[in-house]
Order: sequence, then C-alpha cells, then structure tokens
Amino acid sequence: MHPLRFLRHLPFSLSFLLSLSAAAAPAAKPNFIVILSDDQSWVGTSQRMIPGNPETASDYFRTPNIERLAAQGMVFSSGYSPAPFCCPTRRSLQVSQTPARHEYQADREGWPAVYRQQLNIPRMLKAADPRYRTAHFGKWDHRYDKVTPADQGYDVSDGPTGNADGNGLGNGSGPGSKTGKTSELPDPKLVDSLTARAGAFLEEQARAGRPFYLQVSHYAVHLDIQHSAAAMARTDSLRPGKKHNLATFAAMTDDLDASIGRLMEKVRALGLLENTYIFFLSDNGGRGSLPDSKDLGLSLNHPLRGAKSNLYEGGIRVPFIVVGPGVKAGSVSEVPVTGLDFLPTMAELSGYPAPLPATIDGGSMTSVLRNAGAGEVKRQRPYLIFHQAVDRAPQSALRWGDLKLVKTWKTEKLELFDLSKDLGEARDLSGTMPEKTKELDRALTTFLTDVKATTLQTKAGKEE
Repeated sequence: MHPLRFLRHLPFSLSFLLSLSAAAAPAAKPNFIVILSDDQSWVGTSQRMIPGNPETASDYFRTPNIERLAAQGMVFSSGYSPAPFCCPTRRSLQVSQTPARHEYQADREGWPAVYRQQLNIPRMLKAADPRYRTAHFGKWDHRYDKVTPADQGYDVSDGPTGNADGNGLGNGSGPGSKTGKTSELPDPKLVDSLTARAGAFLEEQARAGRPFYLQVSHYAVHLDIQHSAAAMARTDSLRPGKKHNLATFAAMTDDLDASIGRLMEKVRALGLLENTYIFFLSDNGGRGSLPDSKDLGLSLNHPLRGAKSNLYEGGIRVPFIVVGPGVKAGSVSEVPVTGLDFLPTMAELSGYPAPLPATIDGGSMTSVLRNAGAGEVKRQRPYLIFHQAVDRAPQSALRWGDLKLVKTWKTEKLELFDLSKDLGEARDLSGTMPEKTKELDRALTTFLTDVKATTLQTKAGKEE
C-alpha cells in the first residue's frame, strides 16, 4: 500500500495529531523589561515629549538610543512617576500603590510587615505562570526596613542596593555628591556592568525558553556626576543650551543612553523583541539645580514648574516610553499614565488568573497600548493621587482629566491648574473655579483619610 494511503486509514490524521501537540504546548507568555533611570527630567533627553514642541526636550543632551526606543513604540506625554523621590517610587512600582498607602501613612512603622506580603510584580507573574523568572539589577533603595529583592520574590538581583553602591567608589563619598566635581571612570554609574548582567540574564532565559521580568534600575543620572572618556568626547562637539549647559552631566546622560542602546541590541539579537514589552521611565523628575550649571534664564525642567521633591509637574512628570507587541511604532499618547499602571498591565498581558486586590491604585494600559494611544486607563478611581509627608514637606496633588489640584498642607493652600492650557502651572484657577477646587479637594482628602495617610512632617528629610 502506498504510504499516503496508509496514513488515510489511521484512526487519527497526522494533522490532527499535530494540532493536539500544539494545543498541549504552553502558550508563549510575554516578557517584560522595565528600564528605570534616576532623577531624569521630563526634558532630560533629546526625545520631544510633545511632538512639534522643542521645549519638551533638552536643548543640549543627546540621547539617540532613547529616540530610537520612542520610534519603535509609544511616547506618553503625560507619563508620571508615583512620587517625586526615588524610594517611595521604587516601592510603589512593585505593588501598584500610591505612597500615601505605605511610605506616608500614619502607621509608617507598622506597614512594612504588610508590604512584605502584598501582591507584587514577581508574585503576580509567577502566579500567572510559574515558568516566569524575575531579576532586578541596579538601585533597589527600599531604605529603612531592609526589605530585599529576594524577600519580594526576585530570583536574581544585586541585593538591597542604594545610592552609595552606584558611586563606583563603594562608600557613598564620591566627589560629585554635593559639588560639581566629577569622576571619569571606565564604568561610570555602573552602566556597563548593569547592562552586562542584564544581558546575561536575557541570554539564560532565551536559551531556556522561559518568560521573564527584568528591571534595570540605573544609578544615572543621580549625583555623583560620573562619565566615560568616550561620552565626554562626544559631548565636546555639542553646543550648550540655555536650559542645559553642564558638559559633565551631558556626558553622564550620554553614557546612560548608550547602555540602553546596548540592552536593546541584546534583546534584538536574541530574537526577543517580538514578544517583549519594554517600559522606560524615570523614578522622579529632574533636580532643580546642578552644581556649576549656568542659569541663563530657563529652569532645568522648563517648561515645567517645580523639580524633584515637590508635586508640581517638574517633580513627577517624567520621560515615559513603551515598546511591545501591538504597540504602534512612533505613536504618542496624551492619556495620563503612571508607574503604578505597570503591575495591572502585566497582569492582563500575562493572564494573571485572579482579581487584583482592592488596594491596587494603578490600572491596565493594555487597551491604550493596542489602540495607538487613544482611550483611557481604567483605575478604581478616575484620578491620579500624589502625596508626601513624614520626612518630606507635606504636599498632595490630584489630577482628574486635564485639571490638577496641588495642596500644600502647612499653609492649607490650594492651587488649581488646567494642564491642557497651562503646562507650566502658572495660572492658578482656584479663585475663578472655587466649586471645582472644592470638589477635587474633597476627593483628595477623602482618599487620604480612607488610606490613613498622614499629612504631617515628623522628621527631617534625607537626600535621595
């Protein structure tokens, strides 16, 4: 009998057997990479955050790799960090909760025990699929309660690192910590070694065929100022701007950008790009001043008001880019998003099987990512909350649509801004829109009361 006739007489056809085999194989889960820069301003790159508006990029720094990242995916012009300081942001990213629920709540000493047990990114992904491997490289900085990446479920990490570990000197006393003095180093801010460890992790997961979550938390561009000789040579050819003109800081930014380019090349070389979502943002807005930077009439975060440490846009609006399957290349979204949205987005994309806890403050960005940037992120509340207290000057902000309320607790001062018309928060509308101001203030105070957030400063702050 002809072999093909024999196959036709089998009880199961070959195509049916193949379909059974395909069905039995586990579906490919998406990979996730978060690249977190440190103290990088919304205008701290050469990528325009608002197309057609040159003021929304640096007038000096050059970041071609971040520009290429943006060209491959979606720029969020209203992207926010969870806080204007690094430690509360880094905690919040892990659990999708505003710092008002943890870092700045009335029972600050009691909440770490709860924090250690909460759903976070590693636990969520491993519940979605136990094959997920998770890694954190770089600055962890959870501070006083000594929570480590291993405690939080990471398979691989650099441990409970902080600012001192990124000096390249190992003791936190680098010459650029408080001054304009700088260090020219072969591995400035550990950008090369971080990227190498991240690349090795990617290679391991690619060989094993495992899905993964990788977070690369850079020490750059936080002070100390450190840079490579090659970055300084490239910077020497650039003309300083009116907003940004400190060459050493430009070189440090260049080194960070180059490391992001190397990581992206590794992702491409391993064939991971088509099934990997990449999120890039800063932990907070840029500093309001830099040692030896010249004041030529424009603030470092122009056109935004404020800087790291406060809740005006300069302190919390950050560069924010997403690349991944279904994300339209070169797209721009005006939808307000935050790092709190990472966990819910990854939960939806990875197929997390359970409802998310009621204490989750973020929402899934998936529909916006797949709709060329249009739509909305649905959260439990229709607004974004920002809050700080305890060892910070107590201040809160609420963004609801285009309107933003800023409340300074010491003076009970309320300010209302329409960000669609006043990006620089120069025109306070609280006097002309008193009812809307009261409405937003009620929403803010109700939320803070519900989560038992304190509005008092009870200790001195510390450099972050």
